[in-house]
Amino acid sequence: MNRTLRYRPLVAFTLGLASVFGVSDALAGPAFAKRLEMQGFAFDITATNEGSINTLRIVPTGLSQPTAPITSEIEGTVSGAEIDDLDANGFPEIYIYVTSAGSGSYGSLVGYAVNKGKSVTPIYMPPVADSPTLSKGYMGHDEFAVVEGTLIQRFPIYRDLDTNARPSGKTRQLQYKLKAGEAGWVLRLDRSMEY
Repeated sequence: MNRTLRYRPLVAFTLGLASVFGVSDALAGPAFAKRLEMQGFAFDITATNEGSINTLRIVPTGLSQPTAPITSEIEGTVSGAEIDDLDANGFPEIYIYVTSAGSGSYGSLVGYAVNKGKSVTPIYMPPVADSPTLSKGYMGHDEFAVVEGTLIQRFPIYRDLDTNARPSGKTRQLQYKLKAGEAGWVLRLDRSMEY
């Protein structure tokens, strides 16, 4: 008996169940590919987006020093990417938005800044969970955007009895400014508001 034929119905049945229970969306999504250009620099960004752990690849061009592609493993899928010059130093940064698998859809950021046109350095953004004040009522569902010289992170606020699918609180918006840190670039909280 041909082994391929023998196992095919089991595979079809398993994929059918995954589809019925909505698992296929969590296990695989469309690959992400985007080219970002600004001030003579370009970044080709790709992500596999095939499951909860994915490969992110960034290929920078236009730097004066040879730079190898940056490849890293991320937890979640890339949902978007933008380029800007938040610190107005004449060199751009890229901001890549990552959404975790699962019902919380927790957001995180992968960012890189161009250093005087020569190289790129990672940008650090402190997780919301690190702040007792900002994390009160936080259960994910983050949105990110670059707006008027700041990075915006927005998410619904959950009350104690809320389910993950039904937040009943307000929306919290965090505005970050890019600053030089001790060993690289840091997104520092500039303002927090609720509406």
